[in-house]
Amino acid sequence: MPKMNMLQAINNALDIAMAEDDKVLCFGEDVGVFGGVFRATSNLQEKYGRDRCFNTPLVEQGIIGFANGLAAQGSVPVAEIQFADYIFPAFDQIVNETAKFRFRSGDLFNVGGLTIRTPYGGGISGGLYHSQSPEAYFAHTPGLKIVVPRNPYQAKGLLLSAIRDPDPVIFFEPKRLYRASVGEVPEEDFQLPIGEAEVIKEGSDITVLGWGAQMELIDRAVELAEKEGISCEVIDLRSILPWDEDSVVESVLKTGRLVITHEAPRTGGFAGEIAATIQERCFLYLESPIERVTGLDTPFPLTLEKEYMPDHLKIFEAIKASVAF
Repeated sequence: MPKMNMLQAINNALDIAMAEDDKVLCFGEDVGVFGGVFRATSNLQEKYGRDRCFNTPLVEQGIIGFANGLAAQGSVPVAEIQFADYIFPAFDQIVNETAKFRFRSGDLFNVGGLTIRTPYGGGISGGLYHSQSPEAYFAHTPGLKIVVPRNPYQAKGLLLSAIRDPDPVIFFEPKRLYRASVGEVPEEDFQLPIGEAEVIKEGSDITVLGWGAQMELIDRAVELAEKEGISCEVIDLRSILPWDEDSVVESVLKTGRLVITHEAPRTGGFAGEIAATIQERCFLYLESPIERVTGLDTPFPLTLEKEYMPDHLKIFEAIKASVAF
């Protein structure tokens, strides 16, 4: 099985989807000959032509409005927003049009073929306009699906599922791992399920939950915890909307403890939704309060990025505090 980094896996998934179906179109800012700012769409225009892989103006609302129109007419658009921080000008199109198209027509028409790719998160010294994690904004919107892969294998399988899914999907890519994460990825076509969490490691003392780039940090924190005799169960949520309540509940009923981590700020972050649901369903089984390890309630900084981001040591401290409660 060949090894790929995350960018290569994403490019490979796009290549497979475009080769399989002429209706799949790839567009966004600089995605053509340039191959995108991170090179995720390299060589796609050369292979499939300007009609199927092309640049757009620097207008995010226009990109998604255009994508909605294409999807409504039967195309399968894969629209790229260059950074997740830039997605906010398109917020109205996504939450008021993309998410509600099917509902408002009684399923006479829909934009279910739309996938929105966008790199999110910190770790590249990008400052406040190139480092945000906006998944929670969209998790409040019925009619969307939200997917976040953690490594190249997951990125390819989940992106192919997203492109073929009957609902519109926002696909957040952890840009810190674009070239840093390398692993074995099948060259052939394969899909991974949307809406199902993955139990990466089984344990008995505490459940540690995250998604995307945080999973690498969780692994490092768990390694430290296990040296101190703490048995950790590790879950990658993978899908924020819908999220796999049952798998998380099953784990917490076993361990009695839960630590949730994400890069986004604490207040209004998706960890709060998970914590509320778990206390509703597992209250009598909890051995300690649910812990959240998140970014800070401040704009994302440039020079203090490492202090801002929830790292493996912060997760490790939360694990110890939960177990010692």
